[in-house]
Amino acid sequence: MEIAIIGAGAMGCIFGALLSASARVILMDPWEAHVRAIREAGLTLEDGKGKTVTIRLPVVMHPREVPRPVDLAIVFTKSYRTRQAVEDAAAVLKKTGLALTLQNGVGNVEILEERLGSARALAGVTSHGGTLLGPGRVRHAGKGPTVIGRSPTHAREVERIVRVFQEAGIDCRVEENVQRLIWGKLVVNVGINALAAVLRVPNGVLGSEKACETLMAQAVSEAVAVARGLGIALPYEAPLAHVKRVCENTAKNRASMLQDILRGAPTEIGAINGAVVQKGEALGIPTPCNRFLTQIVRALEATARERIE
Repeated sequence: MEIAIIGAGAMGCIFGALLSASARVILMDPWEAHVRAIREAGLTLEDGKGKTVTIRLPVVMHPREVPRPVDLAIVFTKSYRTRQAVEDAAAVLKKTGLALTLQNGVGNVEILEERLGSARALAGVTSHGGTLLGPGRVRHAGKGPTVIGRSPTHAREVERIVRVFQEAGIDCRVEENVQRLIWGKLVVNVGINALAAVLRVPNGVLGSEKACETLMAQAVSEAVAVARGLGIALPYEAPLAHVKRVCENTAKNRASMLQDILRGAPTEIGAINGAVVQKGEALGIPTPCNRFLTQIVRALEATARERIE
């Protein structure tokens, strides 16, 4: 199978490296220094204990550099770059090729569907975690299952994708109702990402400090109410307890939104807490905590250059 990874950040690099064991993989990313580092010295993956391995992978900056059409494009960009990512995917895919989003937040697969048609757009969710340490260097912070939504028109192709993932050592399966898993992950991100970014603390602090838990409980409660309003049954009971367990299991991790804020980069707040606000407005469900968190993170983005360190 020929696979293009659209967005070679932490997660794109991790999946690209893993999938290279069972498929022909090419990475695509616009960050010149990152691309140059991978070309010159390979991609270095570090595990949670500091052990490293270097993997050689082809990497390009533009779709025109992809030598031949691919069977699958996996979108791993930040959610605010999804529209450009799907254009890149369309440029490198075979006419019958499929695009899969494993991004954070909600609304990404709908963008893929707009451009490629619903039959060629796949949604999934992964529990793997990673941190981009610098050009050509990534930490694989955590492993977990990857789930891909079943396709009524491309069932055989999806099963093939799952097999390729499994052959690469990725715990992967097909799920009939993947939206419940996407929202299950969204609720976790709602409870962790913005708070970590605002407070500038690792995940473990959020689950152990009472003052943090109070805010987390409000944000999670609102997201759960919106999910129920949409008729989505979450894949776990006791959502707040589940989010706190994730904090405990990833205690030393820096949430992706915190990493963005520390770098002065845009965040995915619009596809996470902002999405809860938007969906809540449509349903008539109040979401004041998520609205505030969205506004404060937007303010942090806007004032990045003026920050007093």
